[in-house]
Amino acid sequence: MRRAITFAITITIASSLAACGPQAGSVDAANATLKTATVNSIEIAGTGKWFQFGQAPSPTLPWPQFDVSRYAATIDYQAPAARVQITRLQTVEPGRNRPAPVEQRVDQYVSGATAWNVPPPPANAAAGAPPAAAQPQPAAVEERVMEIWTTPHGFLKAAAANNATAQASGGGSEVSFTSNGHRYVGTINASNQVEKVQTWIDNPVLGDTLVEFAYSDYKDFGGVMFPARIVRTQGGHPVLDVTVTAVTANPTVSITAPAGASAPPAPVTVTSEKLADGVYYLRGGSHHSLVVDQRDHIVIVEAPQLEERSLAVIAKAKELVPNKPIKYLINTHHHFDHLGGLRYAVSEGVRVITQVQNKSFYDKVLANPHTVKPDRLSQSPKAAVFETVGDTRVLTDGTRRMVLHRIQGFSHDDTVLMAYLPKEKILIQTDAYNPPPADAPKPPAISPLFVTLYDNIQRLKLDVVQIVPGHGRLVTFTDLRAAVGKTSTN
Repeated sequence: MRRAITFAITITIASSLAACGPQAGSVDAANATLKTATVNSIEIAGTGKWFQFGQAPSPTLPWPQFDVSRYAATIDYQAPAARVQITRLQTVEPGRNRPAPVEQRVDQYVSGATAWNVPPPPANAAAGAPPAAAQPQPAAVEERVMEIWTTPHGFLKAAAANNATAQASGGGSEVSFTSNGHRYVGTINASNQVEKVQTWIDNPVLGDTLVEFAYSDYKDFGGVMFPARIVRTQGGHPVLDVTVTAVTANPTVSITAPAGASAPPAPVTVTSEKLADGVYYLRGGSHHSLVVDQRDHIVIVEAPQLEERSLAVIAKAKELVPNKPIKYLINTHHHFDHLGGLRYAVSEGVRVITQVQNKSFYDKVLANPHTVKPDRLSQSPKAAVFETVGDTRVLTDGTRRMVLHRIQGFSHDDTVLMAYLPKEKILIQTDAYNPPPADAPKPPAISPLFVTLYDNIQRLKLDVVQIVPGHGRLVTFTDLRAAVGKTSTN
């Protein structure tokens, strides 16, 4: 009789435990709540904010904000593949005189190991015109694939596929795994919701960069539980803040790479043009540099984009001016597209001249680890040597003078330096005046950035003939005068 009672109690307890289901806050409970097994694709729509990573107007400020009137993401977890569309308009911060915002429409894709963008059709495109050609984005594959596996359903699917480990944390659990060389860490709360996902990706400036997704305000969107708010933080500041308005589970998705979408990264090329004795303009791509031959050393203006670009620029400088050391790299400002090659220059023992407000930021980022994608400086560490500029500094070898000036009142970036060669009457500047092609139509309005550059030249009484831009084509001061609506008599 006693055995029968014990057996009955055991059956009752087992039945009760089975009825309770998975432990709250566990991976199994989250899978059950989000119905992960039945969600093979998902479509998300919303509005919110987007922030331009790496382009803060000051090293101490967050990334600049854009208002997002449309956010649409379609994800196929089985392929895997994704499409993200964003319609955005820059928010002009109080006190900054930026060009009038122009609506931007982003249409970006990834499928397997191929990433590409499709530009919007021109405003005057005829009805039924074929879509624009795909623009390969091989450097974006890593980040776009990461975005798939950091969504709530994607994280749980990837956790199952990569032998994730879990430990109890705050009534829920912390789940971690490694996929394709990247570590993912997610938090599941006591309500069985994925509330945070973290991973680390490479950035040429920041190194191992924490990307964190915070998910909150879960709702039932037509039978699928999904967060009504998504906040993505990268580099310590938000890069996306979306209020989700609609979610569709298992839409029909067909994202395949079109012809021309798959292409390896373009080889880094650097061409040179002699502007004056010992002054060379280095081009090849979207970002340009300048080499100045001083009596016993070389000065380079700008090491932009990536380590590979900086390597090629430095190699070209040594080819143009053999048997002299590169003493100085003049960094015009702290935006990441003009900072990505700085670490390689430091590894070469080059002194860095930058505006004084950048120094503490550069010290911090140069100390960051680069383990996701080790670069030369991480493999052979070397301390950076900085020389800073307040508003003005003169470099001279006894014969040639180069004068550095901070562009005052410049809304794009508070720390931008321009370089002036008085004897050659050459001005080197970046982002203040990016000259469009000579045959481009006249813009509808004068950019205040152009005006700021012109006003600074006038304030400093610089005798400028040629303007060397960090982007665009070589122009003259006469071209700048025309661009700001001045004539030869006013």
